[in-house]
Amino acid sequence: MSNIVTAISSREAQSTAERIFRLIDTEMTAVEEEFERQARSNIQIIAHIGSYLHQTGGKRVRPALLILASKIFGEQIDESIIKMATVMEFLHTATLVHDDIIDGAEMRRGHQAVSSQWGSDTAVLMGDWLYMSAFETALKQKNLDILEALTEATRKMTEGELIQLTLINNIRITEEQHLDIISRKTGYLFSASCKVGGILRGATQQERRALGDYGLYLGIAFQLIDDLLDFTSDALKLGKPVLSDLREGKVTLPLIRLLRSQPQLSPIVRAAMDEPAGETKRAEEVLALLSEYGELEQSRIEAYSYAERAQEVLSIFPDNQYRRALTEIAQYIVERDR
Repeated sequence: MSNIVTAISSREAQSTAERIFRLIDTEMTAVEEEFERQARSNIQIIAHIGSYLHQTGGKRVRPALLILASKIFGEQIDESIIKMATVMEFLHTATLVHDDIIDGAEMRRGHQAVSSQWGSDTAVLMGDWLYMSAFETALKQKNLDILEALTEATRKMTEGELIQLTLINNIRITEEQHLDIISRKTGYLFSASCKVGGILRGATQQERRALGDYGLYLGIAFQLIDDLLDFTSDALKLGKPVLSDLREGKVTLPLIRLLRSQPQLSPIVRAAMDEPAGETKRAEEVLALLSEYGELEQSRIEAYSYAERAQEVLSIFPDNQYRRALTEIAQYIVERDR
């Protein structure tokens, strides 16, 4: 591991995140206001769920990336950047609403999933509404490069979900297939967020590519850590049950590598995936094996490598506090505990 990304505590990681968000505090407050405004509707059920999603929102990483990427090119930003940062959060929220339906998830960020509270039919339509609202806002920018970035990201996310569905409960999934899935499901929206931030400030093609690559690598690192936290965190921090990926039949990197090196353990992993709800004996056995064979740490090292690649591509930009903030986000991504 190189010294670009260095190991820090989760407390230090949280402190890093807080420092970065203070740097763009005014803009992030404007994003919250814009989210609330865009979620309004004269249709009561849409307005109600929109308000619920706003109040139960997550870390807002994607809007923050767009804003920081745009500020690499100068301090002053305009309304279009706030609107497009909010569009990214709308797109992300839409994917979560739909993902929870597919996964049959009860909880999201410590609150009931939309599909759990209002039913799958309503959740499908609400996710669709979020997508269309996001694109309606983006269309008003009258910028084909922005629309191209958004449509590519949305298509890739849908493809990733479909590929993942075909590989549910498949313990023969390869590392390459898994990385392809997380690139599509997570990486491309991170990439679009950063790229659009540059497009809005007149970035050159080289600068757009660099921002896009940064976002893609960062998104892969982010998802690798998410997969790891499913094994190592707790329900209170995650806002959902731990080991949920295993129970949903999603074979992620730690398991893929364990089964590649120790194929005789396949029956144990299969038994854990088939374990009845409420029972954890088999899942805990798998967790112990992952720790014993060092696969949890190896997955973290893999996430570090992608975070380092993200940091390296920023070298084409002048050194300023916003480039440094993007570099530090990569540090936070791999050391967070939630």
